[in-house]
Amino acid sequence: MNNDASVFDPFLCADLLVAARRSGQILVDVPDAAVPRSEDDATAVQDIVAHTLGAVVAWKVGAATLEATPVRAPIHADTVFVEPERVPAARFRHIGVEAEIVYRFGADLPPRTSPYSRDEVLAAVVSMHPAIEICDTRFAHLSAQPPLLHRADQVNHGALIVGPAQTRWRDIDAVWQPVRLEVDGTEIVDTIGGNSAVDPVRLLVWLANCGAHPHGGLRAGQYVTSGSCSGTVFIAAPADLLADFPGIGRLNVSVD
Repeated sequence: MNNDASVFDPFLCADLLVAARRSGQILVDVPDAAVPRSEDDATAVQDIVAHTLGAVVAWKVGAATLEATPVRAPIHADTVFVEPERVPAARFRHIGVEAEIVYRFGADLPPRTSPYSRDEVLAAVVSMHPAIEICDTRFAHLSAQPPLLHRADQVNHGALIVGPAQTRWRDIDAVWQPVRLEVDGTEIVDTIGGNSAVDPVRLLVWLANCGAHPHGGLRAGQYVTSGSCSGTVFIAAPADLLADFPGIGRLNVSVD
């Protein structure tokens, strides 16, 4: 691969990803000019794809550690499901299940010169939700291409399934939140915390102050999913899924 960053073409990369979404075909051969060389390159591709697909209704945000710089991806209405009984398995090439905590915003946090404080960001949140993210990819599998190319591809986002709202969430400490994940009635994960970023609120603050700026900041009504609490569990459909976050809520959904 040519490592000369000057030859990278974010529009070429975005065009390939959009075409793969619309056709359902797997991207196999990706030209060097379409492979991001940096996190900024990958983010630029995400933003081009997002502006092509329309309004951003949700975000995914995560970090590898408590200190690591977060990464994000804008999400659109066609991959967000709110309290569904089922999600069609035919939408996915791969079904990687992650139990996650989602925050919903009730007020806009537009870009501004001074950064938002943690308290200001939390004041804009109206509810917390149990959720499941389905990890998928426009490529042959979730590690088929260089990591930055998968980052450009919405960080392997397939769908966001949002459970019922918990409006009395302010006393919930997500750092120590218990979580269980079941597949077809079998417990797969039972842990506390589990998020590699440790503190999801730090991710929300970063998103408000940096990550969401290219799209006008965070908006009322948007959901933000804050990273896996369970790791990624690959399943075969049909399957019945349960994500249980005691104190927040439970999400039951069938993928078939």
